[in-house]
Amino acid sequence: MSGEAERTSVFILGLGLIGGSLALALTASGHYRVVGCDRDAETLRKALAAGALAGEGTEEALAQAELVILAVPPQAAAAFLREQATNLRPEAVVTDVCGVKASVVEQCAPLCRRAGAVFVGGHPMAGKEVSGFDAAEAGLFQGASYIVTPLPDTPPAAVETVRRMAEDVGCTRVTVTTPEHHDALIAFTSQLPHVLAGAYVRSPVCPEHKGYSAGSYRDVSRVAPVDEGLWSELFLLNRDNLCREIDTLIGHLRECREAVASGDRDRLRRVLREGREIKQRVDGGGCSPKGGMIDETH
Repeated sequence: MSGEAERTSVFILGLGLIGGSLALALTASGHYRVVGCDRDAETLRKALAAGALAGEGTEEALAQAELVILAVPPQAAAAFLREQATNLRPEAVVTDVCGVKASVVEQCAPLCRRAGAVFVGGHPMAGKEVSGFDAAEAGLFQGASYIVTPLPDTPPAAVETVRRMAEDVGCTRVTVTTPEHHDALIAFTSQLPHVLAGAYVRSPVCPEHKGYSAGSYRDVSRVAPVDEGLWSELFLLNRDNLCREIDTLIGHLRECREAVASGDRDRLRRVLREGREIKQRVDGGGCSPKGGMIDETH
């Protein structure tokens, strides 16, 4: 598409890492005319200066947008719709990028429905350990996965709008599932690793790791630098699923500790073997059964 009239009009709320990267990628695709807003005036200025936006996201721009992307935390997304839903264009598609889906869809879908718009939950599986527009990049979603969580009565055309947007920014796998299934899986794949990384680096030994660490330290601690405001909100909105995963992890840690403390090498070998075999079966690769290590010196 090349003409102005052929481009989909997009309104993005929030121009941090994800919202800013979406703005850059959608604009670069040539298929979209993107406007946006952010509570921080300097962030908006940077986004405009970088060419991520065609203009500021005013109420008038919101009323014209065919696709609205809420790139803010869950409660902020719901608050925006409670205030601005009546300004949405009829049949506009509204989506979000939040890391939990059931609570977001439960709050946002009815607000959009009453306004004649359609809400489709979304979650791009991409990010960095740093935040803000300064970290945004058009290539952030290249090769990434995108999860879409419609309701049973969501119009297929609205789901297709979000799917096409995800593909246009570079995502190569779009998974359509329920909000509940998303939250159960994300508790394991995303939230639990953040819990683990935070607990790991709180060891009193951590400040002395330099010169004694390589790949293992880096891999386990990588996601420890979290935005505690955002992640505490995500954890609490998914508390049942996350607590179940934490309990499972504690059980496995206790099993390993008991084997080490008792000097039970056969039990310890079994515990380690089970982990290796699961990793190899699910993802391929992993540690060699002969005792070798992977990526420990890089």
